[in-house]
Amino acid sequence: MSLTLLPDLGDLLRLQPQFNAGTVVEALRYLGAQEVWWATGRDPDHPLRDALPAAGVTLHEAAPDWSWADAEHEQLLSFLGQYPQGRERLKRAAQAGRELAALVAAPLTLPQALSPDVLTTLQRSLDAEREALDEGPGTRWRARRLGETAQALAAQDGVALVPLDDLPGLLPLLSGAALPDLSGFAPGDTSRLRALADRAWQLSDSDDLGSLLAALEREAGDPVTPRAELDAAEAHIYLAVGELAAARARLERAAHALTDHLPRSLAGLVLARLGQVRDAQGERDLARRTYQATLALGYAPQVAREAAQAGLDTPFTLALG
Repeated sequence: MSLTLLPDLGDLLRLQPQFNAGTVVEALRYLGAQEVWWATGRDPDHPLRDALPAAGVTLHEAAPDWSWADAEHEQLLSFLGQYPQGRERLKRAAQAGRELAALVAAPLTLPQALSPDVLTTLQRSLDAEREALDEGPGTRWRARRLGETAQALAAQDGVALVPLDDLPGLLPLLSGAALPDLSGFAPGDTSRLRALADRAWQLSDSDDLGSLLAALEREAGDPVTPRAELDAAEAHIYLAVGELAAARARLERAAHALTDHLPRSLAGLVLARLGQVRDAQGERDLARRTYQATLALGYAPQVAREAAQAGLDTPFTLALG
């Protein structure tokens, strides 16, 4: 048996044009994998929780639940902040965290993420954090978590998805595990389309909105980034400039296209935003029903549930700056 460890960036997948959820889907296709051992973050709104099932990839849970360690970590940080020596430790840990963040936030490709230089830098930052805060609550019991993850994966073969910063620690613990050979891999249309949608959801003042809309309108969509999401992304842009009618038309088109085969978070995102647009147009009763429909979904991402609950509590109004 052999196990291939494929790196994951978590929410940072939404920020990387050439290492996003679509890229991971394409890498799995390249590796011939239709099943994945999920040994990465347990966040239900993780971008790959949508992308992989939509692409026909079956997920098998393998990650231990480490939420209790996150709580212990926060308690330790609060305690250390009360003392001069503790604050000095926190400063050293923060510096290591900044180095790690700079590494994974810079433009990155999937093959680059697997390079010896990146993995060595990752390990150096993690070692610096451990030296500053000590193993245990300071590192969220990292060594113990990696040991439990390795134990869960030891008898498996195929492909396992693991956090990028876990790779240097997991590899020595898993006999026979290896990094994938992606020397011939290059992102394709699935990655490009996912990058376009991710960009549209995260607007900045410097964006050329007309060009972005034109690019969205040209696309037919695919299973990972369906046409309904592209409509919702267009609506997001129209709403940002106060064009409520155009935003509503695209959201209603997206809502009519919702099926069980689409990524699971999409229905909640579309309905929550549609409720806000209807609210902003003065249709309070219809908006309330739309918010309630969002909350009644078996699954809706946290951001959609929060938006729907806020809309029920207080009518949504559009403030253009």
